[in-house]
Amino acid sequence: MTPPPDLAGPLVRWQRSHGRHGLPWQGTRDPYRVWLSEVMLQQTQVSVVLGYYERFLDRWPDVAALAAAPLDDVLGAWSGLGYYSRARNLHRCAQEVVARFGGAFPPTQAELVTLPGIGRSTAAAIAAFCFGERAAILDGNVKRVLTRALAFGEDLASSAAERRLWDLATAVLPADGADMPAYTQGLMDLGATVCLARSPNCLLCPLQPACAARAQGRPEAFPVKTRKLRRTAQSLWLLQAVRPADGAVWLAKRPVPGVWAGLWCLPLHDSRAALEASVPAALQPSLDDAPAFTHVLTHKDLHLHPVRARAAPGWQPAGEGAWFAPSQWPQLGLPAPIRRLLEPPGG
Repeated sequence: MTPPPDLAGPLVRWQRSHGRHGLPWQGTRDPYRVWLSEVMLQQTQVSVVLGYYERFLDRWPDVAALAAAPLDDVLGAWSGLGYYSRARNLHRCAQEVVARFGGAFPPTQAELVTLPGIGRSTAAAIAAFCFGERAAILDGNVKRVLTRALAFGEDLASSAAERRLWDLATAVLPADGADMPAYTQGLMDLGATVCLARSPNCLLCPLQPACAARAQGRPEAFPVKTRKLRRTAQSLWLLQAVRPADGAVWLAKRPVPGVWAGLWCLPLHDSRAALEASVPAALQPSLDDAPAFTHVLTHKDLHLHPVRARAAPGWQPAGEGAWFAPSQWPQLGLPAPIRRLLEPPGG
């Protein structure tokens, strides 16, 4: 397949005139800020990321500050963003940047991709935005833009097809490294605002004259990916043990790996009977079932059944954990549904 002679030129001009320019991580060549935004934006909407991004920078203004922070503090600040492996890798990456590179992010995609949590596309974004390196990004939105522009009909469920798309993404990069920030941002903006998964706004697209999928009259046929991950479901019972004297709640840290790995959580049980068995017989009559609810993960539905228990003096749930007073637990790294469950009404 021969790529169109110039995708970069129209895209760069469009981005400078019509692309997004008001986001807080734009207009900077600080790799720390670009890296933080790129990690937060993985599978998370811009509107959700905005507040988290500003709070992270207020608390940890540079990579050295983040590297020195306790992991629990980082997880606590991340709580609610989801995909918590990103936060653990963020912390590890900051520590490696300090230890291996003296606190300065390396300037090339090849070096950046060796750091925890930085994949090929994220490494390319940092290298392009901050150092003008000619490196291709290929996140979900960009795959959609490029497969349509090139009418790339190979099945991206195949790793070989994805490698060929990477080669094409590299082939259409602008020749001038000075254009890389606008080109890279333009791909992101086009995928987020114009070249939508459904009902793409082709009349507004700067690539319309060269877009092979548009010429075929079927832009929504791309990208092609046949293999889909099967959704699963799991039911869990949550023991919400509260100490009446001070309102403290018992929380245990989740094992790694696993659901909510590394976060503080109410003790989880696979059945109501298993939860009952973890509570002394004298307390079982007072167990109070709260309304069940469903929490949706990317490929799994968690059906959660909270059960409240008044802790008798001297008793605590089995296993490693600790009592946290109402003033303490809000600062912890908690899964979003657990945080909502513990918050008082109207809190």
